[in-house]
Amino acid sequence: MSSSAGSIVFDADVLVLGGGPAGTWAAISAAEHGARVVLADKGFCGTSGATAAAGTGVWYVDPVPERREAAMASREKLGGYLQDRRWMARVLDQTYAQSNQLAEWGYPYPADEDGKPQRNSLQGPEYMRLMRKRTKQAGVTILDHSPALELLVDGNGVVAGAAGLRRQKGDRWAVNAKAVVIATGGCAFLSKTLGSNVLTGDGYLLAAEAGAEFTSMEFSNAYAISPAFGSVTKTLFYSWASFTDEQGSVIPGASSKGGRSVIARALRKGPVYAQLDQAQAETQRHMRASQPNFFLPFDRTGIDPFTERFPITLRLEGTVRGTGGLRIVDDSCATTVPGLYAAGDAATRELICGGFTGSGSHNAAWAMSSGYWAGQGAAEFARQLGTTIGRQAFRRGTVGLRSGSGQPMHGGALARSVQDEVFPYELNYFREAGRLGDSLRRLDGLWSEASNAAASDEQELLRAREAAAMLATARWMYRSALARQESRGMHRRDDYPEPDDRYLHLVTTGGLDDVWTSARPLVSAQYSEAAE
Repeated sequence: MSSSAGSIVFDADVLVLGGGPAGTWAAISAAEHGARVVLADKGFCGTSGATAAAGTGVWYVDPVPERREAAMASREKLGGYLQDRRWMARVLDQTYAQSNQLAEWGYPYPADEDGKPQRNSLQGPEYMRLMRKRTKQAGVTILDHSPALELLVDGNGVVAGAAGLRRQKGDRWAVNAKAVVIATGGCAFLSKTLGSNVLTGDGYLLAAEAGAEFTSMEFSNAYAISPAFGSVTKTLFYSWASFTDEQGSVIPGASSKGGRSVIARALRKGPVYAQLDQAQAETQRHMRASQPNFFLPFDRTGIDPFTERFPITLRLEGTVRGTGGLRIVDDSCATTVPGLYAAGDAATRELICGGFTGSGSHNAAWAMSSGYWAGQGAAEFARQLGTTIGRQAFRRGTVGLRSGSGQPMHGGALARSVQDEVFPYELNYFREAGRLGDSLRRLDGLWSEASNAAASDEQELLRAREAAAMLATARWMYRSALARQESRGMHRRDDYPEPDDRYLHLVTTGGLDDVWTSARPLVSAQYSEAAE
């Protein structure tokens, strides 16, 4: 470690960006495989991000062939038959092992009536508190409140570290590393969902500036039910809800399997209300015990959700609960850029979820598994790279970082402009070529302006980069959505309302100034057979 010109410099074998479950698993794994590791978190590692703020299910299935088969088969139709069975099996194996590892580390799993531990869910605060502790015990250097601004690459295009801000110190940091793991989460577009304010697609932008590719970005229009006055987007309890309009009339179909779409259409006409009036007294007690934070907004406002109606909204969770992200090219979770690895929501979940994730269980399992593999892969890459004495590193950051000929870049205003294009249900939830095309023209115009601008000062720099990442993510999403001329998984097209076997493939995208898309065949033909 050294310091120079207002910044502190670290040397490491592996740098992990992001301190959620995927990032901490990656850091621990890399350290266990002999690497010197630095982890940089945008917030405080162990408390920031979607997992730390709530409980989550885990795709934990006992290694019984019939149960594993059922677990994989149950999701294939929902995901549009885009999954890869080999990866699903790998994740089930790895998640089982790591959940058991958590138990050995002291995570307080509950037991059922027969005394058998129940390892299919985790309470975020306890989980992430333990992960921070284990990360420190593994010898990892943690940089809290240290968002990354850009990647470093060498003359051959191999990733060579990253640089960023130390928000509490008021200076900069840089890490010279032989490999980097992007575990910065997805992009929820500052939609006020619980724990997602740090999830603005930052890692996507950094990776794209180094030339990385993305996949399944069309599966990014996940909206979650939330009280209009709160940020909690845990939706399981709405299975016990009745939904009514402003006059108190029941909204037909809102409580059905496809009720989210019905609610979205109703919200376009006026307020929608919910009441958890289908839950009996015993169920109500279980609800409060299992998800206490769900009830915090109600307790603060004096509303009893079981006996009173309350206004709801749908908040965009984007790629946090979507399946798109950085494309990985091998079992180590390597990306298309040498030395760069991806894990958790920053990486695609198409391999195990296809076009639909639904609840957090698959994402939680993916964070554990991909984090472990990415850390191991990065450590091995660093070992094979050997000495890097005399290696020159070049900064790859662009938009918002370099002075240009345009006006100063104001992150807040740009972020609001992006939200205007991704929040509306008629643009993102119910997609159609004309509306997507019009939105893309506006987004492309915003990018043209932003790419020639720089943040006005150091305080504005992080917000500018966040807004630029949101803007880039929206363009990849909508270009991919235009390319998939069908409805499959969570991707809905009003002009193509049915699935089409001609699109039984994956959509790859990339680029910054010029966004491109291409079709990529599935790994296995088994899905064509399943679809028949």
